[in-house]
Formats: sequence, structure tokens, C-alpha cells
Amino acid sequence: MACPYLSGKASKRRHSEPVLFDEGDFNLSSQEGKNKITAPSQLTYNSYLQLPRLLSSQYLQSSAGGKIPVHDEHLFIVTHQAIELWFKQIIYEVDSIRQIFADSYLEERNMLLVISRISRVSDILQILSDHFLVLETMTPQDFLDFRPFLMNGSGFQSLQFRLMEIKLGMPEDLRVQYNKQHYLEVFFGHEKETLKTALGQESLFSLVNAWLERTPGLEGNGFDFFNKFRCSVQAMHDEFEAFGEEIEDEEEKQEHQLEHSRGVETFNSIFDKNKHDELVAKGDRRFSHKALQGALMIYLYRDEPRFHLPFQLLQVLMNIDSHLTKFRYSHTCMVQRMIGRKFGTGGSSGYLYLRSTCSDRYKIFLDLMNLSSFLVPRDRIPPLNQKTRRCLSIQDIYAPEVMRRVAEDQETDSGLASSLCKTMRRISMSSHGSIDEKLESYRKSGKPESMV
Repeated sequence: MACPYLSGKASKRRHSEPVLFDEGDFNLSSQEGKNKITAPSQLTYNSYLQLPRLLSSQYLQSSAGGKIPVHDEHLFIVTHQAIELWFKQIIYEVDSIRQIFADSYLEERNMLLVISRISRVSDILQILSDHFLVLETMTPQDFLDFRPFLMNGSGFQSLQFRLMEIKLGMPEDLRVQYNKQHYLEVFFGHEKETLKTALGQESLFSLVNAWLERTPGLEGNGFDFFNKFRCSVQAMHDEFEAFGEEIEDEEEKQEHQLEHSRGVETFNSIFDKNKHDELVAKGDRRFSHKALQGALMIYLYRDEPRFHLPFQLLQVLMNIDSHLTKFRYSHTCMVQRMIGRKFGTGGSSGYLYLRSTCSDRYKIFLDLMNLSSFLVPRDRIPPLNQKTRRCLSIQDIYAPEVMRRVAEDQETDSGLASSLCKTMRRISMSSHGSIDEKLESYRKSGKPESMV
């Protein structure tokens, strides 16, 4: 593998001749058992990737005092270092996504970038689970040979894992306590301050929640999706109940009535805001009531062009939860295999603690996972009106803003709505400038908005 950022003498080599490990790139000399690194005179594969520093960072505790090192401790260290590097990349990606979402209006031109980076996070989490397969090539007896040297060291002390959880949006009040104390208590100094700073910032979850609340079509004086959906579901329940009344077999009739009551109760949990808020308070639901409506609308109308990318985004967010749960479960199974029900090196209950983190309480986008509970047959989905369908069919970054302004104007008639949609189409030809700026330019030119 050749480094694409070569310079100096190395850059004069033929493109077909890769530069790997050049002699003289680094001067490595032993000093008190540690490698002393002299900076290279040119950028090479080694120096660009900082390989001497990276590859000399595996110090085996079992070799302290000149003892013969335990062979499998090297595998243990390398695997965990690789995991930490992946954690760093995840945090790097999530921070960039949070920055894009931080704007009050998420431009559609950024959606592909957001989906690409979130998909990358999802794929990394999937890869992380496979690391435990390598660790499990070590037997429990092999691990026991060097476990005492770990002393109080524990994976629970991974700063980057906690940062990743916080930045993704893991609810603090749903965490299982570690040794009957908050996880912050195992961190000190700069690390603890870093975690506190992260806790004070907007997480990816909170930013996605705010984004879903702005879903076009939720406006009460616009399309008013949720009330239309409620009426459609109520009609479906009434028909289902009426059908049950005609069933002659008493046992079958009771089962039908039970199924009907369960369906009504399920949908009432989203139609009744108070019930929804109660579920949020208990930790059984995460999104705000309006954000849940937005997610449901995107799901039901995902065939509309403007909802193609938002639907893909919600799918990838669910993948993150799935892969993160699999990572936790793989870790749990490995720990059980290695130490059974012994206490962890950091003093935790080990396997029992890890098992408790595999539940729904540790799923960040739990509501998206459960959204299929509220899907209805296609013929029960409320049809879009002409104005909403037109605005959801136009691939323009300003469509939600136009719909919002139309909805806020109580005196808007179909003529003005049509002219605004025409304005939106004209604006979409330009990649810069706000709606206000564009409309103002038309006014200055003497053209009425209705003629745009």
C-alpha cells in the first residue's frame, strides 16, 4: 500500500513502485527499555501513519521486572487498541454530523453527506463486534494467566466509549449504575471535565428530535397529518369492531375483541399526548410527541421524493442501535465465556452488569425501532392534498420553509399557495440565497409574486 502523500526523495519513485518501509526513516534506539524516536527527514508511509509510535505502544504488564511475558496479553492489548481507534473515528464522524444538524434548517444538499457519515458509523459498529471473535481464540485459562496484571483496569474506564454514548444521545437517567455509583466517578481531572462538557452539548438524538419536529405536513393549519391519521385509524378500528360483532363462535369472538382492544390501546399511546409523555417519563419512549409524528409521517409517505432521503436517514439510525446492541451483546458473551460470573477487574459485577446494558433502555433511537407498531395498510394512509403533494414532490431545499409560510398565513388561498410553489421552483434553480432574498429581488424588479 503506497501513501498518496509522499514528498521529497520518496516522491521521485515510479508510481508503480510503492513506498513501504524505508531504511533510515526512523532512528530507533533503546533507552531504559523504551524506543526513542527521531523524526524522519521526509514524509513516508511510516512517518505519515506514525507507525513507530503506534507499534511500540504495546507494553505487556506481565513482562515487568524482566519476567517472561504471557503470550496472549499482546493480543488483548492490540485488540483493545484497535477498538479505541475505531471509537475515535466514530466520535469524529458524529461530531461532524452534529455540526451539520446544528443549523436551524438542514439543507437537503447536505442529506447525502449526513447519511453517508452515519452509515459509516453504523458499519464501524458492525465491524467492532467481530473483534471479539479474535479475542475468543484465547481460552479462559490463557486469559487467567495475565488477568491479575490488569489490577483495577477495566473497559468501563474507556473515555471514548462514554463520549460516543453521550454524543449519540444515550439517556443519562436510564443507565445502570456501576458499583452503585455514577460512571463519572471512575474518571478524574481532564477526562472527567471532557465528559461533563460533552453532557452539556446537544447530542445527535436531540438534534434529530428537533429536525423531526420540523417535518413539513404536521402543521395544524396546513395538511394536519396527525389528525387525518387519527381519523383514518379510528375508522379502521370501527370496521374491525363491527366485523367482530358478526362472529358467531364465542371463543373466536372474544379473541377478536381482545385484539381490537389491544390495537386501540396501542394507537391511543400516540394519539393521547399525556399517555405519550408518561411513557417518556418512564423511559419507554424517547422522542417528543411532535417528533414521533414527524417520524411516522416520513415512514408513511416515504415514496414522496422529498422523504426519500429522510426515510433512509431513519433507517441508518436504527442500524446504529442494532449494531451497538450487538457490540454490547458480543462483549457480554465474551466476558461470560472468559470469567463466568466472577467480578470484573474494575470491581463491577462483570457479566451481570454487561448483560443489563443489552436491554431496550440502552437503545438511543428506540422509538424508530417501535415505529412499525403504528403503521397501517397503504389504503388507510390519508391521501395528500394537492398543495402538500406538490411541495413534497419538488426536490428543493426550501420546500419545508415555503410550506411553513403558507401554513402560517391564515388567509392563504389556493392561488397564493400555487404562486409560492411556483416561486419555490424558480428559486431551486439557484444554489445560494434565502427565500427572503429571492422574493425581495423579484419585488425590486417590479414583478408581483403571483407572476413568478
